[in-house]
Amino acid sequence: MKLHELRKPAGSTKAPKRKGRGTASGQGKTAGRGMNGQNSRSGGGTRPGFEGGQMPLYRRIPKRGFTNIWKKEYAVVNVADLNRFEAGAEVTPELLLKYRIARKLLDGIKILGEGTLEKPLTVKAHKFSKTAAEKIEAAGGKAEVIEAAGGKAEVI
Repeated sequence: MKLHELRKPAGSTKAPKRKGRGTASGQGKTAGRGMNGQNSRSGGGTRPGFEGGQMPLYRRIPKRGFTNIWKKEYAVVNVADLNRFEAGAEVTPELLLKYRIARKLLDGIKILGEGTLEKPLTVKAHKFSKTAAEKIEAAGGKAEVIEAAGGKAEVI
């Protein structure tokens, strides 16, 4: 049996009660809402989290920390991921996006030193860790830093 072959057993569900269709239906006139009050009215009720005027929980508990709006977030690529390129190739952020090594550009690409690099490559990125730059140069390649224009990463 497959998921698309699943069916409800016969008689397992009932049609919903039709409310407000006359007194004979058993759910006529007030349609099960009672006589008066906020919830008997159309559009009545309160918003989620409302506690009847008592100070709600989300305002009672302490808030901590803050969000730095100038924080830069880099797409991370490890040195080991660069082994798929041919020796002597020039690795650019566009190439990393094309081969889905980096999924998004974010504020730039940062190369980290996880793993080993067996081929000499010219790697162009916005940032390099110290070990990544050492490993690229040890393999006979070059680590070139490119600038992000206007605060956002734009490939030059």
